[in-house]
Amino acid sequence: KMAAGSGPGARELFAEGLLQFLRPAVRQLDRHVHSVRESQVELREHIDSLATELCRINEDQKVALDLDPYVKKLLNARRRVVLVNNILQNAQERLRRLNHSVAKETVRRRAMLEAGGY
Repeated sequence: KMAAGSGPGARELFAEGLLQFLRPAVRQLDRHVHSVRESQVELREHIDSLATELCRINEDQKVALDLDPYVKKLLNARRRVVLVNNILQNAQERLRRLNHSVAKETVRRRAMLEAGGY
């Protein structure tokens, strides 16, 4: 015989509680990832603008200033921002799928609990 509190009903209640515990954390993490991605897009736009402005200044200068290294550094920074943004986008998609799975599992477990009369 099973000890009290370790039967199928207890496991279902534990799983339900765990899912209820995880759902807010997953949603909060998803919101934070979304905010960071928006910041990354804004940063990329500023880098593009700055690189364009440096090129324009370089062309307008009467004295030859070599701004190319700075433009290259900006473009390299932009490339890294795009890379991080892609990583964040993939992470956000995984979080979205996890959130969907948690919600689906919660509905399934709730239906099982209700059907079992617990």
